[in-house]
Order: sequence, then structure tokens, then C-alpha cells
Amino acid sequence: MSIEFIGFSATQEVSETVLPQGPVVNKAFLGAVARAHEYAGFDRVLVAHSSASVDGFQVASYIASQTEKLGILLAHRPGFVAPTLAARQFATLDHFSDGRLAVHVISGGDDTEQQRDGDFLDHGQRYARTDEYLDIVKQTWSSSGAFDHEGQIYRHKGQNAGVRPVNGHSVPVYFGGSSDVAIEVAGKHADVYALWGESLAQVGETIARVRAAAAKYGRADKIRFSLSLRPVLAETEEKAWAKADAILVAATERVGRNDHFSRRPQQPQNVGSQRLLDTAAQGKVVDERLWTGIAALTKAAGNSTGLVGTPEQVRDALLKYWELGVTTFLIRGFDPITDALQYGRELIPLVRAAVAEREAQDQSRRLAA
Repeated sequence: MSIEFIGFSATQEVSETVLPQGPVVNKAFLGAVARAHEYAGFDRVLVAHSSASVDGFQVASYIASQTEKLGILLAHRPGFVAPTLAARQFATLDHFSDGRLAVHVISGGDDTEQQRDGDFLDHGQRYARTDEYLDIVKQTWSSSGAFDHEGQIYRHKGQNAGVRPVNGHSVPVYFGGSSDVAIEVAGKHADVYALWGESLAQVGETIARVRAAAAKYGRADKIRFSLSLRPVLAETEEKAWAKADAILVAATERVGRNDHFSRRPQQPQNVGSQRLLDTAAQGKVVDERLWTGIAALTKAAGNSTGLVGTPEQVRDALLKYWELGVTTFLIRGFDPITDALQYGRELIPLVRAAVAEREAQDQSRRLAA
């Protein structure tokens, strides 16, 4: 199994510990973040999406212009543009980025947040829409000629895209969502299923559920898995936990003054956040070094659990997830550029080397059998 690292991009310097700095669209900062991740050895960076965020297509295009090899994972919420148009937009961006695009499909898990953009479908209806939407997107990419579609939500006639992805038939599809219906749609469509940083037991359970859903479409051995975490590294374990404590103190002071967090419901609707809060309820630390402090503070506002320790200790913790089947790690810190560079120096090379060694050992055993 290959190993992939994804970082996080932003147009403004902000995190749980940093109040928004500078203009909302800061090209210099975005360019610096992108180049820092490329230098640090990340494979991709995520361009996130919300009802209040800047336009991701333009952000992704700018990142492509500022880098040479760095891949882009563009978050996209189905239903706000026609799927045939979205398919052409993705394909066009894929060409401008020289084949570096992947798409992270998020159907939405918060009614209030969805309604800010005029979406009043309920949870189940949103995933039904995503299912049909992705059917059309993929057919637009791969069809050898004009095709029609008449479904429950979308109808079109004679679509024949003039632009297809660089590889000719698809862009990698990452998929988020932890509810039962989300997992069913992921089993059909996802190339990579994305989890937040839960316990080893929870991750193993979810991987089994997703593979079972994918098996219905003959895809159980094709789907891959991503895990999102916030590593906190230091030269000793004691210093790493002291650093985590300091991060939590700073975040506690600043989260209430950050609109992104203050607008979130106190009890999140989406199953992914609910599961993270279940993890946090197990204690400050789960599975030896899975840190839940930020998840508890922010009501599991997205990627909010961390791994705390020395680079070697965090490497070993990541390898336990890799043994369960996770081959992509989306890691970001609390100081966007500084932490990305630290991961590139101290963590990513260790994990890549360990995975390569284990894969070589597995290959040797297979040849000897």
C-alpha cells in the first residue's frame, strides 16, 4: 500500500490558536502555505469548503500556479451547480494543474449551515442527491459520446463534455460522511473514504463497514482510507504534552472570539462530529496518545483530535492506523506554516521509511511462500 500525506491550505492565517490575521484573501499567505507544503514533502493540500468560505475553485487554481508538484484536494458540496457543469469545471482545473486535482465530496451535515446557501433538503435527501450527482459527474467524464439522464433530481439531454480529466476518464474522488446512508454512497463512489481521528477500535469498525458497502459494487479491494489528525510534536514526550496543554489554553482563550466556532451548534448534527465527541468522552487521551482536548473544546469542529509525542512515538501511532488499512493521513497543526515544515522534517520521512520497510518485508514473505 502506498502512503499519502495531505496538508491544509487557507487564504488567511487562522486556527484554533490564531485569531484571523490579515485580509480574507491573502495571496501571499496562500502561496507561502502551498510552497511550504510542497517543500515539506506533502502529496496534496486540502482546499476546504463551507457556506462562508471563499471560492475553492479559484483557490485551487492559485495553488496550482504557485507550485510544481503539489496535488490539490478540492472540497466540493454537491447540489449548488449542475453536475455536468461541475464535471467540466473539475476537468478544466485538472488540466490547468497538470493532472494534480482530486475532489473531496462533502454532502453536508448541518441544516443551519446548509440553509445559508439556500439548501433545505434533509440529511437523507442530501445523500440521495450526492449519489445521483456523482453518477452524472462520472458519466460526463467517461462517456464516449453524448448521453441523456433522467433521474429523481437531475435531468439533461445530449451532454457531451468538450473537456475530460487529464487521464481521460476520472479525477480521484475522496468522500466524507459517517452516517449509515453516507457510508452506502461512499461504498459506491469513493476512491478514498475519509475519517476523522477516532480511536483505533472506531476506525477499524468504520473501515469494515465501508468495505462491506463497497463490496456490493465489487469495490471492496479498491477503496482506500484517509484519517485526519492534528499531530503535536516535541523532542520528548513530556515536552510534547506540555505543548499540547499550551495549545489548549490558547485555543480556549481564542475559540470564543472566532466567528467560525461561535456560529457552530453546541450539539452537532453530523454523525462524524458526534463520533468524535464520543471519543472525547472517553477521556483526554485515548489509545495512549490520541489527544481529544481540542475536539471537546470546539464540539468536534472538523479535524480536531491529535497525536501527541515525539516524532518516533507519533510515527508508531500512525503505523497502527496504517495496519488497519489507512493509507492517507491528512495532518495539520495549529501554526499553519511552521507546523507543516516541522512535519516535513521530523514526521513524514519517518513514516514513509517505516511503511517502505514493512512493504518490503511483506513482499519478501510473499516471494518466499
